[in-house]
Amino acid sequence: MHAYKKPFRLATVALFATAALFASLPAKAFADDEARRAILELRQQIRQMNEQNTQARLQLADQIDTLRSEVVSLRGQVEKLSWQASGQGQANSPAPGQQSPHAADPQEQAVFDSAMDAYRAGQYKPAADAFAGFLAAYPSSVLADEVRFYEGSSLYAVKSFKTSIQKLQAFVKASPQSPRAADALMVTASSQIELNDLSGAKTTLQRIVKDYPQSEAAETARSRLKLLE
Repeated sequence: MHAYKKPFRLATVALFATAALFASLPAKAFADDEARRAILELRQQIRQMNEQNTQARLQLADQIDTLRSEVVSLRGQVEKLSWQASGQGQANSPAPGQQSPHAADPQEQAVFDSAMDAYRAGQYKPAADAFAGFLAAYPSSVLADEVRFYEGSSLYAVKSFKTSIQKLQAFVKASPQSPRAADALMVTASSQIELNDLSGAKTTLQRIVKDYPQSEAAETARSRLKLLE
């Protein structure tokens, strides 16, 4: 009698265990479906966020390009007005210890003027080439500092940021007392920002403030440094 009941009890336990197992399968399958659905939704959200981020970055890049062109164009207009105010290319008396940037050989002056015309017209690639050609032909010209500055600025305008940095840093190293040195460093910092070298840009801006504290570039550098803090 007892021998009969024991197998029966075992069979009953096995039956209930099997039933419980099958009963749990739909719930587990349901949980898996929910997890898969949640993963797919999360992936979709990430994809949408990436697309929105890319679009925002492109829009910001477009805005930066527009502002860059406007800044360079305005600089060219300022230079043209300054040139006209000085008597259509006739030099004013230079400051003590400085050479007049226009006191040059007539042939050199003509080449310089042609390059500046291209720069003021927003033709920055031809301008950069013309300035480079000037330096190759007249490396010791009294206009060399002006030419080096505008060559670097032209390269910045056409997004040749690394080359612009190299040119302008070499210029400042060779002529740290040039009236264009602080502005050259400012253009250098702008190129470094474009290259996402924020540490380098911060160092350059700090140098402007330290070495050229009374310059207009120093005032701009101080405001840029606040943004980089």
